Amino acid sequence: MQIQRVLRSIASSGLRAAASPRTAGALGARIPRAAYSSAFPAVPQLGRFQVPAVDNEPMYNYAPGSPERRKLQEALVEMRSQMPFEVPCIVNGEKIFTKDTLNQPLPFDHKTTLASFHNADKNLVEKAIEGALKAKPAWEAMPYNDRAAIFLKAADLLAHKYRYKVMAATMLGQGKNAWQAEIDAAAELADFWRFNTQYATDIYSQQPTKNAPLTWNRMEYRALEGFVVAYSPFNFTAIGGNLVGAPVLMGNVCIWKPSPTGLYSSYLVYEILKEAGLPDGVIQFVPGDAHVVTDATFDHPEFAGFHFTGSTHVFKHLWQRIGNNINTYKSYPRIVGETGGKNMHFLHKSADAKHAALQTVRSAFEYNGQKCSACSRVYVPDNLWEEYKTELVAQTKQIKQGPVDDFTNFMSSVINKQSFDKIKGYLSDIASGKTPNSSILVGGKCDDSVGYTIQPTVVLATDPKAKTMVDELFGPVVTVYVYPADKYEEYLEIADKTSAYALTCGLFAQDREAVIVGSNKLRNAAGNFYINDKSTGAVVGQQAFGGGRASGTNDKAGSSLNLLRWVSPRTIKESFVPITGVQYPSNLKE
Repeated sequence: MQIQRVLRSIASSGLRAAASPRTAGALGARIPRAAYSSAFPAVPQLGRFQVPAVDNEPMYNYAPGSPERRKLQEALVEMRSQMPFEVPCIVNGEKIFTKDTLNQPLPFDHKTTLASFHNADKNLVEKAIEGALKAKPAWEAMPYNDRAAIFLKAADLLAHKYRYKVMAATMLGQGKNAWQAEIDAAAELADFWRFNTQYATDIYSQQPTKNAPLTWNRMEYRALEGFVVAYSPFNFTAIGGNLVGAPVLMGNVCIWKPSPTGLYSSYLVYEILKEAGLPDGVIQFVPGDAHVVTDATFDHPEFAGFHFTGSTHVFKHLWQRIGNNINTYKSYPRIVGETGGKNMHFLHKSADAKHAALQTVRSAFEYNGQKCSACSRVYVPDNLWEEYKTELVAQTKQIKQGPVDDFTNFMSSVINKQSFDKIKGYLSDIASGKTPNSSILVGGKCDDSVGYTIQPTVVLATDPKAKTMVDELFGPVVTVYVYPADKYEEYLEIADKTSAYALTCGLFAQDREAVIVGSNKLRNAAGNFYINDKSTGAVVGQQAFGGGRASGTNDKAGSSLNLLRWVSPRTIKESFVPITGVQYPSNLKE
C-alpha cells in the first residue's frame, strides 16, 4: 500500500517511470526538488532487472490413472456440487450486483446453469471508465519490474494453485474436453503472461544506437493516452486473459467485456490477476449488453484502443463505429482484432494421404470445430482421394461425443442455440437437396434436446465455390473438394481466391518443389501457414498467431508485435553542455 501511495504521488507530480529495457523502473523525467526527498528514495534503483527465463508451460496428458486426471476429475465434481455460481461486475475493486442477470448454461446440458452473471448498465460502465482513468497514472508509473512480477505471479498461480479450477470452468462452461482445456486455460494462458514479460523487456531494450557528442538519446515507451477496451470470445479462456493482459502489462488500463458464454472462466482469470497484485481499477470487469458497453466506451474522448477477438461482422461494424467517431477522440485509437477463418488443408499429389486425413480430423473436430483456426475446407488430388476418404470417414465415425466429464469423449456440443441453428440450417439444406453440388459423406445429424449436439460432419462438394467451401460455419463441419492432380497450381489459385478470410492453412506435400510453389501461391492466404501439419495448434513463443484479409489485423498475439500496438513511443534527447552562440560556422564571413 505504501508503494502505491508513493507511485500515485509521483504520477500526480507529473513524473513518469521510464520503461527502461534492463533498468526496469528508472525514472525518466526530472524530479522536482519538492518531490525528491519523499518520492525518489521510496523507489530506489539498485539494479538492472531481467525477467526470469521463460519457457512453455509443461502440459499434462491426463492419461488413465495419472495424478492430474484424478485432480481434474475432483475439480469437476466439486464445481458441479457448488454451481450455479453468481458473478458480479467488478469496478474499482468493488463487486457490484446489478440484479440484471443472465445465465451461462452448460452447452452439452443446456438446462443446467454453470453461473448467473450481472450485467453492467451505462452508468456503471461510465463509472468503470472514470475509475480506470484515475488508476492509470499510478499504474503506468509503477516500475516495469513490478508490473511484470504481477503477471509472472499470476502465471504461477494459474499453473499450480488454480490450474484444475480454471480448467473445470472452461470444460463445463465452454464445452471443452480435458486436453483442449489443458492446452488453453492452463498452458496457453500461462504462456501469454510469461512470454509477454520477455517481449516487453525486449521492446524496452530497443534504444537509439548512436549518441552525438555531449548528448544522450533515449526512447520511452509510453502507455496509450486514455483507456483500452477488450471484448473477449467464448472459445479460448487464454484469449481473454491476453486481450486484457497485453495492454495492461504495457501500462494501460482496460475495460473488459467478457463473452456471456465464457463468463465464469473469465471471472476466475480476473480473480487470479487480482490475487497476483493487480491494483483496483486497472482492469474493470464489466459483463453487459454489447450495445451498452460500446455506447459508453466508444463515445468517450479518452477511448485509446480496442483489443478484440470475435466475428468478422461484429469487428467491421465496431471499426466503422470508431471511424465515425474519430473527431471525438483525443488520439487515433489503436484497433487490434482477430476474427474468423475459412481455413484450408491443401494436399499435393505427393502428400502422405493418411497423415493428412488424421490431421484433418483433429483440426476440423477438436473442440467441436470452434477454433478460429479449425480446418473447414480441404482440397484433395484425385490420385489420393480414395485413400484419404477411407481414413477420413473411418476416423470421423470413431469420434465419441458427449459430456466433458467423460474423458473418453473427443467432442461435446457447440456453444449455444444460435450456433446450433445456423449449422443445422446449412446441413439441412444439403440433406434436402437445396444446396446443389454438395452431399454429406458422414455425420450430419443434429440434436438439441439435451445439449447443442452436432455430429462431426464431412461434406463432399463437386463445386470449389460451394456454400460450405466459402462460408464460415464455426462448428464440426469440414467440406472436401477433389481436384485433378495435374492441376495443382490452378487450384492453389482458386483456393486463394475462394474465401475472404486468411487465417490459417495446412499444405501437405512430400515434393519440395510442390511445397515451395504452394507456399508462394498461398503467401497471402494465411497468416499462419503449416507445412505437413494441421491448421490448428499455434503455441505462444513458437508460432505467433493472427491472419489478414477479413481474418483481422494480423498483429500476432503471442509476440512483441502485439505489445507494440499498446505503446506510444517518445523520443528523448538530452544535451549536457550549454551552447555559447547562435551562429553556425557556415554563417561566418571568409
